[in-house]
Amino acid sequence: MVRIDENTKSVRFPEAVDERLTLLARKLGRTKREVVMQMVDYFYKSKKDPADLNDEVLKKELSSGISRILSFIRKQEGDMLVPMYSAMEELMAIAKAQSPLLKSIGKEQSEATIMGRETIGYLKLVDGTLKKILGNMRERETLKSRFRQVLDYYITQREALGWPVSAAKKEELAKHARQSLDNL
Repeated sequence: MVRIDENTKSVRFPEAVDERLTLLARKLGRTKREVVMQMVDYFYKSKKDPADLNDEVLKKELSSGISRILSFIRKQEGDMLVPMYSAMEELMAIAKAQSPLLKSIGKEQSEATIMGRETIGYLKLVDGTLKKILGNMRERETLKSRFRQVLDYYITQREALGWPVSAAKKEELAKHARQSLDNL
């Protein structure tokens, strides 16, 4: 009795096809049975027609995929790129409009810097002049003090000589001399 395997089915094909199948199986390193089963799985999953050697179905799928990608890109371009481009144009227009104002502000700042430096120079001159005046005032006070001493010395020496001048006249002259000295 011959044993029949339920999982085995036979397919008849010409000897030339068998030779090509044998070469293909050797090249892939598989048995003819595995190659046939994998071919069936491949055509089943890819839904390709084995008679279509130019892969028209694949070309159509690729073409429809490319069309979908292109429509997505166009949609994104319309939704995102065009508004961004418009906004960039507006920003460029604003920047061009603001450019003279910014140049003017920069020019004014440089002029203000120059004026500030000149003002600092003038203030240094005023400071030097005020220091000289203060020094002169101290010197003036010193001179007044010495002049008083000389005047007092003169008055005492005159009295020591005994010049006849009335006491009221002496006091009036001394007072007048001291007052003139304070007015200096």
